[in-house]
Amino acid sequence: MSELAIELTRINKNFGNVCANRDVSLKVESGTIHGIIGENGAGKSTLMSILYGFYQADSGSISVQEKPTVIRSAHDAIDAGIGMVHQHFMLVDNFSVLENVVLGTETGFSLNKSLEASEVELQRLEKEYHLEVGINSVINTLPVGLQQRVEILKALYRGADILILDEPTGVLTPQEADHLFRILNELREQGKTVILITHKLREIMAITDSVSVMRQGEMVAHLKTADTNREELAELMVGRKVLLRVDKGPAKPGKPVLTIEHLDFTDDFGVHRLKDVSFNVRSGEIVGIAGVSGNGQSELLASITGIQPLQKGQLIVNSETITPALKADAADMRRFGMAHVPEDRQRMGLVTSFSANENSILGYHNEPEYNGLLEMDRDTILSTCKHDMEHYDVRPNNLNLRASLFSGGNQQKLVVARELERDPDLLVVGQPTRGVDIGAIEFIHRQLIAMRDAGKAVLLVSVELDEILSLSDRILVMFAGKIMGEVEASAANERDIGLLMAGISTEAA
Repeated sequence: MSELAIELTRINKNFGNVCANRDVSLKVESGTIHGIIGENGAGKSTLMSILYGFYQADSGSISVQEKPTVIRSAHDAIDAGIGMVHQHFMLVDNFSVLENVVLGTETGFSLNKSLEASEVELQRLEKEYHLEVGINSVINTLPVGLQQRVEILKALYRGADILILDEPTGVLTPQEADHLFRILNELREQGKTVILITHKLREIMAITDSVSVMRQGEMVAHLKTADTNREELAELMVGRKVLLRVDKGPAKPGKPVLTIEHLDFTDDFGVHRLKDVSFNVRSGEIVGIAGVSGNGQSELLASITGIQPLQKGQLIVNSETITPALKADAADMRRFGMAHVPEDRQRMGLVTSFSANENSILGYHNEPEYNGLLEMDRDTILSTCKHDMEHYDVRPNNLNLRASLFSGGNQQKLVVARELERDPDLLVVGQPTRGVDIGAIEFIHRQLIAMRDAGKAVLLVSVELDEILSLSDRILVMFAGKIMGEVEASAANERDIGLLMAGISTEAA
């Protein structure tokens, strides 16, 4: 065996009564890319947070480069040669690349001299690892792919030989993800060790040398990537066989249920978020909207669902017309036959301090069926919740449990059940599987296909390109508030969609 960059031995970590890591051991060879996968809540992020000093293990030991090491803080981790690139970048937006990289490492009395000395080293690192970003560029002027390079440069500047990357492609276009993989390959060739935390099995197969699988706080498998496949890894993650592909027949679209005409929106800060957006969604089809997060999708969903008033343009839902003058709120939209699974289930889909049964009627609580003469009809509410939880396999099946105590996947199932069981004509879904386990993803995808096959119109917004490609019948791509293009799903490919996501017309490419 090659020299070990990292060895974790019998790591245990509890948060109150919840066991996040149970007797977890891990060996990562130097100069390799090692993947760690597992469902949401499996304990992988906790384990890496222990390695980076955010948490301290209750018991167990850590060795770095085969030397016993005590890591009590991120400073200890950095001193041991460990760097971490977080899913949400930790950069100062109005600082330059150089200032961000140097921040916290300044030496001497003169900041200018510190920056001058650092500039030479940073230019060397850029060139050596093909991480060119322009050291004087201001962070908020850079696309997310380049911001991520800055985070990697920060770690390398601090002397990291071991890099931990947490869900590194979540905010990248396919082309940016491919470039990241080339960078990771370069790092490996230069002798660096990379630990990749991801839920994307395709990425694991494409880039890693070996992979460890976690389930329910325990390490269940260590495998050479060349000796496994996506299906086996999915089964190890979930504990049962999982259907990774979406089975669906051809769409049978009918009349438009939702028509959007010339929608424009400028936010309170004067940023033009939606620019002349027009499209329709017909009965019996799923229209997917692809794009990197932050390109107007959230504002589009808020406008369609009545959360934010229209500024310019109009919507037609069934036969109801909504304009800036003819306003409609979320309750009106529900009356017009729309259901909405929001992007952020905790902030907009649930009241987490409410019980499962209270959340099961949220938004529909004024319906006559739930209201008696003097008070709410408790039996009907409980019956509704019981049906939804059984039909959508919500665990634990406890009608009175607070929503905050369900896992992310089961919270999502509660929201999906509530909206789909209203039998809407139009279903608007934002990020249906964000932070959701593979098993729950499979279930939610089946429900969306069933809605389509029942003749409903489905508008799907997702940053997961695989999800858009596998579920959609038509695909629209958003960039900087505009619809860049429309592609029939049967003719769609990752390259063309990725270019549109980056704002490049495929006709010009």
